[in-house]
Amino acid sequence: MEKMRIEREMISAWQAKTEKDPMCTLARNALSKTEINKAVFNAQNAGTLRHHFSLEIPTLPVTNQKASGRCWLFAAANVLRERIAKKLNLDSFELSQSYLAFWDKFERANYFMQSILETADRPHDDREVAFILKTGVHDGGQWDMFANIVRKYGVVPKDAFDETFQSSNSRQMNYYLNRYLKICAVRLRDLYARGANGETVDGVRREMMGKVYSFLCSCYGVPPEKFDFEYVDKDRTYHILKDLTPASFTEQFVGDALDTVVSIINAPTADKPYGKTYSIRFLGNVVGGRDVRHLNLDMADFKAAVLRQLEAGKVVWFGSDVGHFGDREAGLWDDQSFDAALLTGLDLEISKEDGLDMLLSAMNHAMVLTGVDLKDGKPVRWKIENSWGDEKGRKGYYICSDSWFDKYVYQAAVEKEYLGAQADLADQEAIWLDPWDPMGTLA
Repeated sequence: MEKMRIEREMISAWQAKTEKDPMCTLARNALSKTEINKAVFNAQNAGTLRHHFSLEIPTLPVTNQKASGRCWLFAAANVLRERIAKKLNLDSFELSQSYLAFWDKFERANYFMQSILETADRPHDDREVAFILKTGVHDGGQWDMFANIVRKYGVVPKDAFDETFQSSNSRQMNYYLNRYLKICAVRLRDLYARGANGETVDGVRREMMGKVYSFLCSCYGVPPEKFDFEYVDKDRTYHILKDLTPASFTEQFVGDALDTVVSIINAPTADKPYGKTYSIRFLGNVVGGRDVRHLNLDMADFKAAVLRQLEAGKVVWFGSDVGHFGDREAGLWDDQSFDAALLTGLDLEISKEDGLDMLLSAMNHAMVLTGVDLKDGKPVRWKIENSWGDEKGRKGYYICSDSWFDKYVYQAAVEKEYLGAQADLADQEAIWLDPWDPMGTLA
């Protein structure tokens, strides 16, 4: 294909056309003093997204992940806390997100070292090695990774392991942890290159993990082995359960609930036929834990499963891309509430499939669906419990239009019984995807 050079006469023609176009003048005037998203906001369309829902599940007050990327843990813990709060008749309760984050960071450091050793025979610029090194250990995750942590370490009330500055402001902690892990990667790859035996490598790795554990204790505190659970129920009655362990608390209040949950996705790309289950190489947190698995469904079946769970009175963890057509102050996501193409003069429409393939969009935030407004049995808008505190939206609860849901919701965690005719597909053998596949993106 012949190369196109930008010539001076081209620029002159574009300039003349721009100067004669009143829309360009209007846009230039507006954008000289205003953020683009504010300038293109369509208040009339946004006004139709009212916080009224034909199906709405009462839920506890929102939580706040603060300056951390723990949305997936907050959302998943919020799903479990509704179950516990209902059982104990509580109007206020949180599970410890710090406890979950501590063990996720710890296990993921070990998973990182395992991945480095499994690829130690490859050059450092091999694409998979480079991906492992670049990804490192950070705050994001997926539903199955949450389930792995709970199965191994359980959960505890927030009172038993509260927030610290580092847990709520994780950027610098992540920096130093990942800097250390890259140094560990150099040492582990060097041991492999020199032909060190397994015993030597294991000894070095145990020493490294010991340092990771100590560092995380400095950041989060030492995770509790025993605790007393004190609470006051809605009837203002005080209770105390003494000498609990994370395992006994989890067995009593969570049970096997996580074992019935299936991760479903909507990925309408040619490489992922619907009705198949997928897993992603080098995506996980617990060595020896269960693989991350996604059952790909078309949007009709995807929504049907979500609606069945909501209709059963159970909230739904879900993952989406919140980087498009949103107003955080108002607490809404709606592609019809932003007339960006009109003001910018750019063609901005793209299909969900092309958006995934062209790396425009992928899951980046997890929240909880707590309600939906149905008209003639079809969703119009969805109620969302976020984890950004209660100062934005409707006391921290957000709303999205159904058209935005279609385009930017990618994943949900639903109980198997609500999958309907697709339930048996959840147990099929997984097809393995590359580590950089969009469905491996961490919320």
